[in-house]
Amino acid sequence: MKIAVIGAGSTYTPELAEGLILESQVLGLQELYLHDINSERLQIVGGLVERMVRAQGSPFQVRQTLDRVEAVAGADFVITQIRVGGQEARALDTRICLEERIIGQETTGPVGFAKAMRTIPVLLDICADIRTYAPQAFLINFTNPAGMITEAVLKHGGVKAIGLCNIPFGLKSAVAKECGVSPQEIELDYVGLNHLSWVRRIYVSGEDCTAELLKKQAEKPANIPGLAFDPDFSRALGMWPNSYLNYFYLQDEMLAHLKEQPKTRAEVVKELEAQLLDQYKDPQLSSKPKELEKRGGAHYSSAAVSLIRDIHLNSGRRHIVNVRNNGALTDLPPDAVVEVTSVVDAQGAKPLSVGRLEAQIRGLIQHVKAYEELTVEAAVTRNYHTALLALATHPLTTSVNKAKRILDRFNAAHNLQLVKA
Repeated sequence: MKIAVIGAGSTYTPELAEGLILESQVLGLQELYLHDINSERLQIVGGLVERMVRAQGSPFQVRQTLDRVEAVAGADFVITQIRVGGQEARALDTRICLEERIIGQETTGPVGFAKAMRTIPVLLDICADIRTYAPQAFLINFTNPAGMITEAVLKHGGVKAIGLCNIPFGLKSAVAKECGVSPQEIELDYVGLNHLSWVRRIYVSGEDCTAELLKKQAEKPANIPGLAFDPDFSRALGMWPNSYLNYFYLQDEMLAHLKEQPKTRAEVVKELEAQLLDQYKDPQLSSKPKELEKRGGAHYSSAAVSLIRDIHLNSGRRHIVNVRNNGALTDLPPDAVVEVTSVVDAQGAKPLSVGRLEAQIRGLIQHVKAYEELTVEAAVTRNYHTALLALATHPLTTSVNKAKRILDRFNAAHNLQLVKA
Protein backbone atom coordinates (compact mmCIF):
# COMPACT_ATOMS: atom_id res chain seq x y z
CA MET A 1 0.00 0.00 0.00
CA LYS A 2 1.01 3.57 -0.70
CA ILE A 3 -0.55 6.46 1.22
CA ALA A 4 -0.08 10.12 0.27
CA VAL A 5 -0.66 12.96 2.73
CA ILE A 6 -1.34 16.32 1.09
CA GLY A 7 -0.69 19.11 3.57
CA ALA A 8 1.83 17.00 5.49
CA GLY A 9 3.41 20.13 6.99
CA SER A 10 0.46 20.17 9.38
CA THR A 11 1.36 19.72 13.04
CA TYR A 12 -1.27 16.94 13.10
CA THR A 13 0.83 14.68 10.85
CA PRO A 14 2.85 12.99 13.64
CA GLU A 15 -0.43 11.82 15.20
CA LEU A 16 -1.47 10.31 11.87
CA ALA A 17 1.95 8.68 11.56
CA GLU A 18 1.59 7.14 15.01
CA GLY A 19 -1.63 5.42 13.94
CA LEU A 20 -0.14 4.22 10.65
CA ILE A 21 2.83 2.71 12.50
CA LEU A 22 0.48 0.75 14.75
CA GLU A 23 -1.56 -0.57 11.81
CA SER A 24 1.21 -0.83 9.21
CA GLN A 25 1.30 -4.63 9.17
CA VAL A 26 -2.47 -4.98 8.81
CA LEU A 27 -2.48 -2.39 6.03
CA GLY A 28 0.54 -3.80 4.24
CA LEU A 29 1.82 -0.22 4.16
CA GLN A 30 5.03 0.13 2.18
CA GLU A 31 5.28 3.84 1.38
CA LEU A 32 4.07 7.00 3.08
CA TYR A 33 4.52 10.07 0.88
CA LEU A 34 4.44 13.44 2.63
CA HIS A 35 3.69 16.48 0.45
CA ASP A 36 3.40 20.16 1.28
CA ILE A 37 3.95 23.45 -0.54
CA ASN A 38 5.92 24.82 2.44
CA SER A 39 9.36 23.22 2.23
CA GLU A 40 10.45 24.33 5.71
CA ARG A 41 7.42 22.89 7.49
CA LEU A 42 7.61 19.72 5.41
CA GLN A 43 11.22 19.21 6.39
CA ILE A 44 10.52 19.78 10.09
CA VAL A 45 7.39 17.62 10.33
CA GLY A 46 8.67 15.03 7.88
CA GLY A 47 11.90 14.73 9.85
CA LEU A 48 9.99 13.86 13.02
CA VAL A 49 7.83 11.34 11.16
CA GLU A 50 10.94 9.67 9.73
CA ARG A 51 12.45 9.40 13.23
CA MET A 52 9.19 7.98 14.61
CA VAL A 53 9.13 5.30 11.91
CA ARG A 54 12.82 4.43 12.38
CA ALA A 55 12.31 4.12 16.13
CA GLN A 56 9.71 1.42 15.44
CA GLY A 57 11.95 -0.61 13.17
CA SER A 58 11.11 1.14 9.86
CA PRO A 59 7.93 -0.83 9.03
CA PHE A 60 7.50 1.37 5.92
CA GLN A 61 9.36 3.99 3.89
CA VAL A 62 8.73 7.71 4.44
CA ARG A 63 9.33 10.02 1.49
CA GLN A 64 9.07 13.81 1.47
CA THR A 65 8.27 15.67 -1.74
CA LEU A 66 7.25 19.13 -2.94
CA ASP A 67 5.92 17.49 -6.12
CA ARG A 68 2.22 16.69 -5.67
CA VAL A 69 2.10 14.40 -8.68
CA GLU A 70 4.97 12.34 -7.28
CA ALA A 71 3.10 12.05 -3.98
CA VAL A 72 -0.21 11.04 -5.55
CA ALA A 73 0.98 8.75 -8.35
CA GLY A 74 -0.02 5.15 -7.68
CA ALA A 75 -1.39 5.90 -4.22
CA ASP A 76 -4.10 3.71 -2.72
CA PHE A 77 -5.25 6.46 -0.35
CA VAL A 78 -4.78 10.24 -0.51
CA ILE A 79 -5.37 12.12 2.74
CA THR A 80 -6.04 15.85 2.40
CA GLN A 81 -5.44 18.16 5.38
CA ILE A 82 -4.65 21.52 3.81
CA ARG A 83 -5.18 25.11 4.96
CA VAL A 84 -5.25 27.51 2.03
CA GLY A 85 -4.14 30.94 3.26
CA GLY A 86 -2.86 29.62 6.58
CA GLN A 87 -3.88 30.81 10.03
CA GLU A 88 -3.39 34.41 8.83
CA ALA A 89 -6.38 34.15 6.47
CA ARG A 90 -8.45 32.51 9.19
CA ALA A 91 -7.67 35.31 11.64
CA LEU A 92 -8.49 37.99 9.07
CA ASP A 93 -11.82 36.36 8.19
CA THR A 94 -12.73 36.11 11.86
CA ARG A 95 -11.99 39.79 12.49
CA ILE A 96 -13.99 40.87 9.42
CA CYS A 97 -17.04 39.04 10.73
CA LEU A 98 -16.69 40.19 14.33
CA GLU A 99 -16.48 43.79 13.12
CA GLU A 100 -19.95 43.23 11.64
CA ARG A 101 -21.11 41.56 14.89
CA ILE A 102 -21.43 38.18 13.18
CA ILE A 103 -20.03 34.98 14.62
CA GLY A 104 -16.73 34.00 13.05
CA GLN A 105 -15.64 30.35 13.10
CA GLU A 106 -13.71 28.58 10.36
CA THR A 107 -16.26 25.83 9.77
CA THR A 108 -19.44 27.69 10.71
CA GLY A 109 -20.93 30.88 9.32
CA PRO A 110 -19.22 33.36 6.98
CA VAL A 111 -15.70 32.40 8.09
CA GLY A 112 -16.40 28.83 6.99
CA PHE A 113 -17.73 30.25 3.72
CA ALA A 114 -14.48 32.13 3.08
CA LYS A 115 -12.39 29.05 3.84
CA ALA A 116 -14.52 26.94 1.48
CA MET A 117 -14.20 29.51 -1.31
CA ARG A 118 -10.40 29.44 -1.01
CA THR A 119 -10.13 25.70 -0.56
CA ILE A 120 -12.56 24.01 -2.96
CA PRO A 121 -10.67 25.01 -6.16
CA VAL A 122 -7.44 23.59 -4.70
CA LEU A 123 -9.13 20.32 -3.71
CA LEU A 124 -10.55 19.99 -7.21
CA ASP A 125 -7.02 20.44 -8.62
CA ILE A 126 -5.88 17.61 -6.34
CA CYS A 127 -8.77 15.51 -7.64
CA ALA A 128 -7.53 16.11 -11.19
CA ASP A 129 -4.15 14.66 -10.20
CA ILE A 130 -5.84 11.66 -8.59
CA ARG A 131 -7.97 11.00 -11.69
CA THR A 132 -4.85 11.04 -13.85
CA TYR A 133 -2.20 9.39 -11.66
CA ALA A 134 -4.12 7.29 -9.09
CA PRO A 135 -7.60 6.65 -10.51
CA GLN A 136 -8.36 3.82 -8.06
CA ALA A 137 -7.39 5.80 -4.97
CA PHE A 138 -9.74 6.85 -2.21
CA LEU A 139 -9.54 10.48 -1.14
CA ILE A 140 -9.96 10.80 2.64
CA ASN A 141 -10.71 14.45 3.35
CA PHE A 142 -9.95 16.05 6.71
CA THR A 143 -9.79 19.60 5.34
CA ASN A 144 -12.35 21.96 6.84
CA PRO A 145 -15.13 22.77 6.30
CA ALA A 146 -15.19 19.00 5.80
CA GLY A 147 -18.80 18.57 4.73
CA MET A 148 -18.72 21.23 2.02
CA ILE A 149 -15.30 20.16 0.77
CA THR A 150 -16.48 16.56 0.48
CA GLU A 151 -19.67 17.65 -1.30
CA ALA A 152 -17.66 19.66 -3.83
CA VAL A 153 -15.34 16.69 -4.43
CA LEU A 154 -18.20 14.22 -4.89
CA LYS A 155 -20.12 16.55 -7.21
CA HIS A 156 -17.21 17.88 -9.26
CA GLY A 157 -14.02 15.95 -8.46
CA GLY A 158 -14.66 12.64 -10.20
CA VAL A 159 -12.92 10.56 -7.52
CA LYS A 160 -13.91 8.19 -4.73
CA ALA A 161 -14.05 10.29 -1.58
CA ILE A 162 -15.10 10.15 2.06
CA GLY A 163 -15.09 13.09 4.45
CA LEU A 164 -13.91 12.54 7.99
CA CYS A 165 -14.22 14.45 11.26
CA ASN A 166 -12.71 13.47 14.59
CA ILE A 167 -15.73 14.63 16.64
CA PRO A 168 -17.95 11.51 16.21
CA PHE A 169 -15.04 9.24 17.10
CA GLY A 170 -14.22 11.43 20.09
CA LEU A 171 -17.83 11.43 21.25
CA LYS A 172 -18.00 7.65 21.08
CA SER A 173 -14.75 7.43 23.07
CA ALA A 174 -16.06 9.86 25.69
CA VAL A 175 -19.27 7.85 26.15
CA ALA A 176 -17.23 4.64 26.41
CA LYS A 177 -15.02 6.18 29.10
CA GLU A 178 -18.08 7.43 31.02
CA CYS A 179 -19.61 3.94 30.94
CA GLY A 180 -16.40 2.00 31.57
CA VAL A 181 -16.59 0.04 28.32
CA SER A 182 -14.65 -0.06 25.05
CA PRO A 183 -15.66 2.24 22.16
CA GLN A 184 -16.60 -0.88 20.17
CA GLU A 185 -19.50 -1.41 22.58
CA ILE A 186 -20.98 2.03 21.83
CA GLU A 187 -23.47 2.66 19.02
CA LEU A 188 -24.69 6.18 18.25
CA ASP A 189 -27.83 7.12 16.34
CA TYR A 190 -26.05 10.10 14.84
CA VAL A 191 -27.54 12.44 12.25
CA GLY A 192 -26.86 15.77 10.57
CA LEU A 193 -24.12 17.62 8.72
CA ASN A 194 -20.49 18.13 9.63
CA HIS A 195 -20.34 20.33 12.76
CA LEU A 196 -24.15 20.45 12.71
CA SER A 197 -25.19 17.10 14.16
CA TRP A 198 -27.15 15.45 16.93
CA VAL A 199 -26.99 12.08 18.69
CA ARG A 200 -30.57 10.90 18.96
CA ARG A 201 -29.90 7.62 20.77
CA ILE A 202 -26.90 6.16 22.62
CA TYR A 203 -26.62 2.38 22.95
CA VAL A 204 -24.16 0.77 25.35
CA SER A 205 -23.71 -2.95 24.71
CA GLY A 206 -27.07 -2.88 22.95
CA GLU A 207 -28.92 -1.10 25.78
CA ASP A 208 -30.48 2.34 25.24
CA CYS A 209 -28.75 4.59 27.80
CA THR A 210 -29.71 7.91 26.20
CA ALA A 211 -31.76 9.39 29.06
CA GLU A 212 -29.18 8.53 31.73
CA LEU A 213 -26.24 9.90 29.73
CA LEU A 214 -28.06 13.08 28.69
CA LYS A 215 -28.85 13.73 32.36
CA LYS A 216 -25.20 13.30 33.33
CA GLN A 217 -24.10 15.55 30.47
CA ALA A 218 -26.55 18.30 31.49
CA GLU A 219 -25.20 18.25 35.04
CA LYS A 220 -21.60 18.88 33.96
CA PRO A 221 -20.35 22.49 34.01
CA ALA A 222 -20.01 24.19 30.64
CA ASN A 223 -16.54 24.29 29.09
CA ILE A 224 -16.99 28.05 28.76
CA PRO A 225 -18.66 29.73 31.78
CA GLY A 226 -22.02 31.24 30.88
CA LEU A 227 -22.44 29.06 27.80
CA ALA A 228 -24.60 26.29 29.17
CA PHE A 229 -28.00 25.27 27.80
CA ASP A 230 -31.02 25.90 29.96
CA PRO A 231 -32.01 22.53 31.52
CA ASP A 232 -35.55 22.84 30.16
CA PHE A 233 -34.20 23.29 26.63
CA SER A 234 -31.92 20.27 27.00
CA ARG A 235 -34.83 18.19 28.26
CA ALA A 236 -37.07 19.39 25.44
CA LEU A 237 -34.42 18.67 22.78
CA GLY A 238 -33.83 15.16 24.09
CA MET A 239 -30.67 14.75 22.01
CA TRP A 240 -26.93 15.22 22.48
CA PRO A 241 -25.98 18.23 20.31
CA ASN A 242 -22.60 18.64 18.66
CA SER A 243 -20.69 21.36 20.53
CA TYR A 244 -20.64 23.51 17.36
CA LEU A 245 -24.40 23.95 17.77
CA ASN A 246 -23.59 26.47 20.50
CA TYR A 247 -23.07 28.93 17.64
CA PHE A 248 -26.73 28.48 16.68
CA TYR A 249 -28.44 27.82 20.01
CA LEU A 250 -26.51 30.50 21.94
CA GLN A 251 -25.80 33.09 19.26
CA ASP A 252 -25.78 36.18 21.45
CA GLU A 253 -23.69 34.55 24.16
CA MET A 254 -21.19 33.08 21.68
CA LEU A 255 -20.80 36.39 19.87
CA ALA A 256 -20.13 38.20 23.16
CA HIS A 257 -17.62 35.52 24.16
CA LEU A 258 -15.75 35.73 20.84
CA LYS A 259 -15.62 39.52 20.90
CA GLU A 260 -14.15 39.67 24.40
CA GLN A 261 -11.26 37.29 23.61
CA PRO A 262 -7.87 39.06 23.42
CA LYS A 263 -6.83 36.82 20.50
CA THR A 264 -8.70 34.97 17.81
CA ARG A 265 -8.53 31.18 17.84
CA ALA A 266 -6.37 31.39 14.72
CA GLU A 267 -3.79 33.51 16.56
CA VAL A 268 -3.78 31.10 19.51
CA VAL A 269 -3.34 28.11 17.20
CA LYS A 270 -0.54 29.86 15.29
CA GLU A 271 1.39 30.28 18.55
CA LEU A 272 0.77 26.64 19.52
CA GLU A 273 1.95 25.48 16.10
CA ALA A 274 5.15 27.53 16.40
CA GLN A 275 5.88 25.89 19.75
CA LEU A 276 5.19 22.43 18.34
CA LEU A 277 7.39 23.00 15.30
CA ASP A 278 10.23 24.05 17.60
CA GLN A 279 9.85 20.74 19.45
CA TYR A 280 9.64 18.79 16.20
CA LYS A 281 13.07 20.17 15.21
CA ASP A 282 14.72 18.32 18.09
CA PRO A 283 16.76 15.51 16.46
CA GLN A 284 16.34 13.44 19.64
CA LEU A 285 12.55 13.55 19.49
CA SER A 286 11.13 10.34 17.99
CA SER A 287 7.57 10.28 19.31
CA LYS A 288 4.51 12.50 19.23
CA PRO A 289 4.89 15.17 21.96
CA LYS A 290 2.16 15.43 24.59
CA GLU A 291 1.76 19.15 23.82
CA LEU A 292 0.10 18.18 20.52
CA GLU A 293 -3.07 17.49 22.54
CA LYS A 294 -3.47 21.27 23.08
CA ARG A 295 -3.73 21.79 19.32
CA GLY A 296 -7.08 20.00 19.17
CA GLY A 297 -7.96 17.23 16.77
CA ALA A 298 -7.98 14.45 19.35
CA HIS A 299 -8.69 11.01 17.85
CA TYR A 300 -7.71 12.26 14.39
CA SER A 301 -5.33 9.34 13.87
CA SER A 302 -7.76 6.71 15.16
CA ALA A 303 -10.56 7.98 12.93
CA ALA A 304 -8.42 8.11 9.78
CA VAL A 305 -6.48 4.89 10.20
CA SER A 306 -9.48 2.79 11.23
CA LEU A 307 -11.39 4.04 8.17
CA ILE A 308 -8.52 3.16 5.83
CA ARG A 309 -8.13 -0.23 7.51
CA ASP A 310 -11.79 -1.12 7.10
CA ILE A 311 -11.83 -0.11 3.43
CA HIS A 312 -8.68 -2.17 2.87
CA LEU A 313 -10.06 -5.20 4.73
CA ASN A 314 -13.55 -4.91 3.19
CA SER A 315 -14.79 -5.17 6.77
CA GLY A 316 -18.36 -3.89 6.57
CA ARG A 317 -17.91 -2.08 9.90
CA ARG A 318 -19.77 1.09 10.77
CA HIS A 319 -18.21 4.55 10.76
CA ILE A 320 -19.72 8.02 11.12
CA VAL A 321 -18.48 9.84 8.03
CA ASN A 322 -19.35 12.53 5.50
CA VAL A 323 -20.90 10.77 2.54
CA ARG A 324 -23.37 11.33 -0.30
CA ASN A 325 -26.90 11.18 1.11
CA ASN A 326 -28.43 8.84 -1.52
CA GLY A 327 -31.79 8.89 0.25
CA ALA A 328 -30.54 8.19 3.79
CA LEU A 329 -32.11 11.47 4.94
CA THR A 330 -35.34 11.82 3.02
CA ASP A 331 -35.55 15.52 3.89
CA LEU A 332 -32.40 16.38 1.90
CA PRO A 333 -31.39 16.03 -1.78
CA PRO A 334 -29.82 12.70 -2.81
CA ASP A 335 -26.53 14.36 -3.83
CA ALA A 336 -26.15 16.36 -0.61
CA VAL A 337 -23.32 15.28 1.70
CA VAL A 338 -24.44 14.32 5.20
CA GLU A 339 -22.65 13.10 8.33
CA VAL A 340 -24.25 9.81 9.35
CA THR A 341 -23.43 6.24 10.28
CA SER A 342 -22.30 4.33 7.22
CA VAL A 343 -21.20 0.79 6.40
CA VAL A 344 -17.61 0.82 5.18
CA ASP A 345 -16.15 -1.79 2.85
CA ALA A 346 -13.91 -2.00 -0.20
CA GLN A 347 -16.45 0.00 -2.22
CA GLY A 348 -16.38 2.93 0.20
CA ALA A 349 -19.08 4.14 2.61
CA LYS A 350 -22.80 3.44 2.28
CA PRO A 351 -25.04 5.54 4.57
CA LEU A 352 -27.63 3.78 6.69
CA SER A 353 -31.21 5.01 6.35
CA VAL A 354 -32.21 7.73 8.78
CA GLY A 355 -35.67 8.52 7.41
CA ARG A 356 -37.49 11.73 8.28
CA LEU A 357 -35.84 14.21 10.61
CA GLU A 358 -37.51 15.43 13.79
CA ALA A 359 -39.09 18.86 13.50
CA GLN A 360 -36.76 20.40 16.08
CA ILE A 361 -33.68 19.70 13.95
CA ARG A 362 -35.11 19.42 10.43
CA GLY A 363 -35.39 23.13 9.66
CA LEU A 364 -31.88 24.04 10.77
CA ILE A 365 -30.32 21.16 8.83
CA GLN A 366 -32.22 22.09 5.66
CA HIS A 367 -31.35 25.77 6.12
CA VAL A 368 -27.61 25.14 6.50
CA LYS A 369 -27.61 22.58 3.69
CA ALA A 370 -29.10 25.19 1.32
CA TYR A 371 -26.22 27.51 2.26
CA GLU A 372 -23.71 24.70 1.67
CA GLU A 373 -25.14 23.88 -1.77
CA LEU A 374 -24.92 27.53 -2.81
CA THR A 375 -21.38 27.85 -1.46
CA VAL A 376 -20.16 24.81 -3.42
CA GLU A 377 -21.78 26.23 -6.57
CA ALA A 378 -20.18 29.64 -5.96
CA ALA A 379 -16.74 28.12 -5.37
CA VAL A 380 -16.94 26.20 -8.66
CA THR A 381 -18.49 28.92 -10.85
CA ARG A 382 -16.87 31.95 -9.12
CA ASN A 383 -20.20 33.72 -9.61
CA TYR A 384 -20.50 36.79 -7.38
CA HIS A 385 -24.29 36.66 -7.08
CA THR A 386 -24.32 32.97 -6.14
CA ALA A 387 -21.71 33.73 -3.48
CA LEU A 388 -23.84 36.59 -2.16
CA LEU A 389 -26.88 34.31 -1.98
CA ALA A 390 -24.84 31.70 -0.12
CA LEU A 391 -23.67 34.18 2.52
CA ALA A 392 -27.11 35.77 2.86
CA THR A 393 -28.70 32.33 3.26
CA HIS A 394 -26.63 31.27 6.26
CA PRO A 395 -28.66 31.36 9.53
CA LEU A 396 -25.90 33.28 11.33
CA THR A 397 -25.86 36.11 8.77
CA THR A 398 -28.20 38.67 10.30
CA SER A 399 -28.48 41.08 7.36
CA VAL A 400 -28.15 40.82 3.60
CA ASN A 401 -26.36 44.19 3.68
CA LYS A 402 -23.79 42.74 6.07
CA ALA A 403 -23.49 39.74 3.76
CA LYS A 404 -22.58 42.01 0.85
CA ARG A 405 -20.04 44.01 2.87
CA ILE A 406 -18.40 40.82 4.17
CA LEU A 407 -18.34 39.24 0.70
CA ASP A 408 -16.69 42.31 -0.82
CA ARG A 409 -14.01 42.29 1.88
CA PHE A 410 -13.39 38.55 1.43
CA ASN A 411 -13.19 39.01 -2.34
CA ALA A 412 -10.62 41.78 -2.01
CA ALA A 413 -8.58 40.15 0.77
CA HIS A 414 -8.28 36.73 -0.86
CA ASN A 415 -8.51 37.61 -4.55
CA LEU A 416 -11.47 35.26 -4.99
CA GLN A 417 -11.91 36.55 -8.56
CA LEU A 418 -15.71 36.55 -8.36
CA VAL A 419 -17.50 37.61 -11.50
CA LYS A 420 -20.82 39.46 -11.73
CA ALA A 421 -22.32 37.53 -14.63
